[in-house]
Amino acid sequence: MPVERRRVGTKPLPTASSRHQSRIANSGWTTSVTSADRSEIFDIAHLRHPIAAPVAPDRLRELVGWLSPAVGARAVDLGCGEGEWLQQVLLDHPATTGVGIDPMLPASAARRTGERGLTDRVRWIETDAATWNDGLFDVVLCVGARHAFGGLADMLVAVRQHLRPGGQALIGEMIWEGTPSAAALAALGLPADSVPDLAGLVQAFHRHGLEPSFGHVSTLTEWDDYEFSWTGSLVDWAVRSAPTVEDRNQALTAAREHRDTWLGGLRRELGFATFVLHDVAPVPV
Repeated sequence: MPVERRRVGTKPLPTASSRHQSRIANSGWTTSVTSADRSEIFDIAHLRHPIAAPVAPDRLRELVGWLSPAVGARAVDLGCGEGEWLQQVLLDHPATTGVGIDPMLPASAARRTGERGLTDRVRWIETDAATWNDGLFDVVLCVGARHAFGGLADMLVAVRQHLRPGGQALIGEMIWEGTPSAAALAALGLPADSVPDLAGLVQAFHRHGLEPSFGHVSTLTEWDDYEFSWTGSLVDWAVRSAPTVEDRNQALTAAREHRDTWLGGLRRELGFATFVLHDVAPVPV
């Protein structure tokens, strides 16, 4: 199915690095890249890691395996990025249909949908997840896309608004692995209290009527695989395929600045946790 494009407003595209982080953590990582096509930068960076989060393929499949949608269920991925999470849901649950929402949808998402024979079961809609609405869904996914809603609490409110009573959610969010250092806070560009630790994240779920049934905390290996794949894919493209010197330099700049930020401030401090959740909110009488 072709991508439905519903541009909202006239906000500028985010930088390449902030686009990447919007999928995993909504950090304030920045880059001096200014004129490259940021959507293309994002696609290139995820050529070898379309999961677009520090989660290994076997862990993604394990998480999705904890979902139990009924026949005919509908799933939505809010801030779907490359669309890999939603596609895994559709692969594992062949009687489910899905919708992927993202303000900058990569062409690769639709391409992989066709290669997997999922085209007639998914819609890709290029629009703002914070304003889009199409009723209630049996499964709501939101992996590292808090940026689309302004923060963790607002993101959880949005998940609940899209989730049918008794449904399931799959949410991936950044956490602090310990007390963050000054270097980590500077690299992230967010107040320390805007990011919870693992226990605080679970408490936030409870405040919104969501009960975890399974969770996964990304390992350092998963983080490094993701980060070095992100920067490495840009470097490979820059030195082998960039059509102009400007494109080459912009890709190398994005890779270097992103790598320096990861190694110089966030590695071993910023964590990522993904949970499968059940709606257990009291039913209104």
